[in-house]
Amino acid sequence: MLEEFTFVNLRVRLGNRSLKMNTLNSNRLTFGNGHHHATNHVKIEISALNLWYDYGSLHALKNVNLMIYDREVTAFIGPSGCGKSTLLKCLNRISETIPGVKITGDILLDGMSIHDKAIEACRLRRRFGWVAQQPNPFPRSVYENVAYGARINGIVTERKDMDAFVEGCLRAADLWDEVKDRLWESGTRLSGGQQQRLCIARALSTKPDVILMDEPCSALDPNATARVEELIDELRKNHAIVIVTHNMQQASRVSQLVAYFHLGELIETGNTEEVMLRPKTRMCSDYVTGRFG
Repeated sequence: MLEEFTFVNLRVRLGNRSLKMNTLNSNRLTFGNGHHHATNHVKIEISALNLWYDYGSLHALKNVNLMIYDREVTAFIGPSGCGKSTLLKCLNRISETIPGVKITGDILLDGMSIHDKAIEACRLRRRFGWVAQQPNPFPRSVYENVAYGARINGIVTERKDMDAFVEGCLRAADLWDEVKDRLWESGTRLSGGQQQRLCIARALSTKPDVILMDEPCSALDPNATARVEELIDELRKNHAIVIVTHNMQQASRVSQLVAYFHLGELIETGNTEEVMLRPKTRMCSDYVTGRFG
């Protein structure tokens, strides 16, 4: 018996066999729990943001305006080179450490400009956790990977308190039960998925307000990816999370808000289900259905 459905302007007929498609279809598109609510607290407000590389010769971000909400996951999607990771690095002011970068516009964190002269860049960055594409634990013990950030930032000073703090971060990253007997082994000896969750625990050790994730599952197998996605959904209860991903299914599963970029411009943003199922622009529609990208 045939099932017929419409996705945007794409009509597909499915029989009893599976079809390998480069598009989102009813068998593969799964939305996570929660929806974007415009009444939620605006954690980050990006206004008229422009960024140039190479002393003004490469215009990488073009007049970007976007709001990122607390206790939600915002997914940056778009083809390679469209500015997703560049924008992510603007949020914690990492981009300005690159020689030849020029930035105009503003970014507000809880209503205050991150470029305010009264705010030290190092203090600002403590409010952001960072999880990279490739798991990159320090070549130190599992314990020290978590304890280091809390120690140097003065969050925890006593050893007796540090033990409980490290355990709490590892539990929050869903890793404690797997490493509680391996705390003094090198973090680099863990599996890839465990290493990435250790990096998440390390990111949590500075008690950030916002967690930035740059394709955190790109180097992981499906099982490890599923564990990280479940963790993201749990962490958003207490954090604003921004994730860069090329995986449309992942964006639909973990995010409540999606922002689609192309050649440095923000083309479309909105509720994840709306953007994925009913995109307003042809360019976004072509991307999420796999026609290009």
